[in-house]
Amino acid sequence: MLRILLGEPPRVNSGLLGEAMDNMSQMAALLRKEMKSNQDRDHVYRQLEIWTRGLISSLDELEQSWFAASFFRRSVNTENLDDMPVTEQGEYARYVYFYKNGFIRVFSLLDKLGIVLNTMYDLKTNKVKPHFSYFTVLRQFHITNEYVSLIAKLDRIKDAYHVPLQNLRKRRNSEIHYMNSEMEDDLWQRHKGLNDKVKLEDLDAHLEDLRQGLNMVCKSLTAAYQYSLEQWRKDVSRH
Repeated sequence: MLRILLGEPPRVNSGLLGEAMDNMSQMAALLRKEMKSNQDRDHVYRQLEIWTRGLISSLDELEQSWFAASFFRRSVNTENLDDMPVTEQGEYARYVYFYKNGFIRVFSLLDKLGIVLNTMYDLKTNKVKPHFSYFTVLRQFHITNEYVSLIAKLDRIKDAYHVPLQNLRKRRNSEIHYMNSEMEDDLWQRHKGLNDKVKLEDLDAHLEDLRQGLNMVCKSLTAAYQYSLEQWRKDVSRH
């Protein structure tokens, strides 16, 4: 959608994004098939199918946010806010909007995946912590000591992206719990020198963190849904 608004050609799903989308779509189709075959009286399959379609939409929105932030970043060339022309200020504001939207969506999407995994594998994480995160679900997997190959994959992905996720988490926490993350950067610079011009944050480094966060999300979704598809098909073949 955003690509069309920005005059860009539609996205073709490929690479990590395409793999994640494909695995989720396969699971959604399998769940619909199970609903027809087994009537789904408890509505568990229906719930999982709705959540999976929601994850597909959320991943699409996350990727679009990263793309739009990257698009508007290209028009920001002035090194500090004080000298920035009005037109460029508008481009910077649009970059900030989509960048923020992106890093908030990284953690929102992971937490939604956590809810799906908690339900799919009956982990009962909600009894340990009523409002749990994706990372709480990973810890709960270790406590149950089941699904060892799945948790090993998810842990490897989490650990490989530790640094960019930490950077994104700090900015998310500033945005949600304290103040706007870019304002915090400005205040720190003013604190160092009240008469100095405020330099922009490192936009390229921030965008790279967001890109890495997107990659981490794609890989986690693929690992979770590939494993679930394999287990489901094994169960079906045994019956």
